[in-house]
Amino acid sequence: MVRAGLARFRRTGRHLLADGDQAHMVARILIIGGYGNFGTYIARTLANDESIRLLIGGRSADKAHAFSASLEAANAAEGHAIDIDGDLTEALGRIAPDIVIHTTGPFQTQDHRVARACIAQGCHYLDLADAREFVATIDRLDAEAKAKDVLVVSGASSVPCLTAAVIDAYLPSFGRLKAVDYGISAAQHTNRGLATTSAVLSYVGKPIEMLRDGAMKTVYGWEDTHAVRYPGLGTRLFGNCDIPDLTLFPQRYPTLRSMRFCAGHELKALHIGTRMLGVLVRLRVIGSLSDHAGSLLKLAFAFDRFGSGRSGFHMFMSGLGHDGNPLERRFWIVARSGHGPYIPCMPAILLARQLARERVRKPGARPCVDLIDLDSYLAALSDLDIEINRDDIEA
Repeated sequence: MVRAGLARFRRTGRHLLADGDQAHMVARILIIGGYGNFGTYIARTLANDESIRLLIGGRSADKAHAFSASLEAANAAEGHAIDIDGDLTEALGRIAPDIVIHTTGPFQTQDHRVARACIAQGCHYLDLADAREFVATIDRLDAEAKAKDVLVVSGASSVPCLTAAVIDAYLPSFGRLKAVDYGISAAQHTNRGLATTSAVLSYVGKPIEMLRDGAMKTVYGWEDTHAVRYPGLGTRLFGNCDIPDLTLFPQRYPTLRSMRFCAGHELKALHIGTRMLGVLVRLRVIGSLSDHAGSLLKLAFAFDRFGSGRSGFHMFMSGLGHDGNPLERRFWIVARSGHGPYIPCMPAILLARQLARERVRKPGARPCVDLIDLDSYLAALSDLDIEINRDDIEA
């Protein structure tokens, strides 16, 4: 067994750990932004996996070391200094990861330099990007990734991974899927960070191309305000958002005539306030709200006493059944106890575990679709305070 393990070590670069008469391979997984909002969720979930050694990376070596020391990890975690704007070749060569999970946003202002550096290093790459162009163009690295026999996945998060998985699960019910209308409502008590806030604010009041009535049309971020009532959660307000799906899905589901993706705050006052600021952006009275993310984030925290730790996701699909009659399907997720942020983290967690065990052997670069099915995704959420509601309605 040890001899076989050594042969595998030479082939993959993974570390061989001996445990008495047993030996097992351990993948070194670097989480860039590992002590940040999403990074901490991922790290704590992966920490007890005996096939993984966590490498907590960030600009602050002290914070990386402190957080890695706090983890009750199956294999002692390490802290490392790494700056995505710095010398990535040096950093990755020093840290020597097998897999990199990139969580440091906002991705709207980044290019693919981290993914390219991972390909050059010969390690797999996953990110939690929600930026439309960033995710939709990751396949430009496909030839490079295949040449180095690594997997490069962008958007290993709610969009487009969960959203595509939901549509794929329901698609067989439709003779023709014509429209999808879906959104995410954040909890007020979620652990909000500056990068996530900047990403959301970057498109408030800005033009967005969205599929409407069979053609791409211009809408504006945070406009088209509408209410959605969630089972057991109440009514939440939503406005237009820009995500990778808006580019990927019209090609992936060619029968679609209309798409709408929206997001919203839990508190209606904050949602309406953001909507009003969006009007000022559209009128060019002020520039991008992302320039004021720090101040607006502090203002949002002042409303925490009026909110909760409950967030939601909904998707409404409509079209024609196989009998030619109108058909609608509805899908809901309600997260309580502040567990909502685990939902966007889950694709990266699942793929990291699979890569650590060499269960994903399809090298190349692609958005995160066709890698995790809906049942697997939901099963991974089963131990959390998360409720799934499928309201299947034939109209």
